[in-house]
Amino acid sequence: MPAANPESENAPRRKLQKAGAAALSETELLAVVLQRGRDAGPAMHLSDRLITRFGGLRRLLHTEQRYLAGEEGLGSVRLCILKAIPELARRYYEQTLPVGHAIRSPADTEAFLMAKLRDLPHELFCCLYLDNRHRVLAFEELFRGTIDGTSVYPREIVKQALKVNAAAIILAHNHPSGIAEPSQADERITRRVRSALELVDIRLLDHLVIGDCACTSLASRGLI
Repeated sequence: MPAANPESENAPRRKLQKAGAAALSETELLAVVLQRGRDAGPAMHLSDRLITRFGGLRRLLHTEQRYLAGEEGLGSVRLCILKAIPELARRYYEQTLPVGHAIRSPADTEAFLMAKLRDLPHELFCCLYLDNRHRVLAFEELFRGTIDGTSVYPREIVKQALKVNAAAIILAHNHPSGIAEPSQADERITRRVRSALELVDIRLLDHLVIGDCACTSLASRGLI
């Protein structure tokens, strides 16, 4: 492998300093992050090769470590960096809805739930518990598996809502298929949970279905 050109290797960093991170391509951004890895090799060349090899930045970052371990130029330091990036992103977006703060907009809720649920290989059913001012009281992952394959118990949702003294809740679950279209099972469980909550005077504000690049609101469909 030819020796790295320091000027070429530092170009993405200089570009970031001059024009901001948004001006960089995915390859350039990844090169900035990987440049301090202890392994030899031009970071730009490595970043371009990895993004091409794995079909894009997102797929690269969610590739299992065992498939990355044999890639030339990826030692333990750079492998750790690649695994840390998506977790940092998740934690960043989790803080859009900190406990005790009111929901500012539906977009904040969607960003939070996309960060939590978007890339999971299994279906996860969650609840966001709110007070009467729509301040976040708690977020809980309640049921795992497909809704058809794993029972979703409305009484457990009501039990926890009463425990935290919630006035309203938002339901959410992901579709590992990537398609954010609500199924008939989604609609049925929404009606069941809404009926159970009405008995204790708690409002169901929405049920959000998280897909690959989209989030569908059942409330916006007139189903709540």
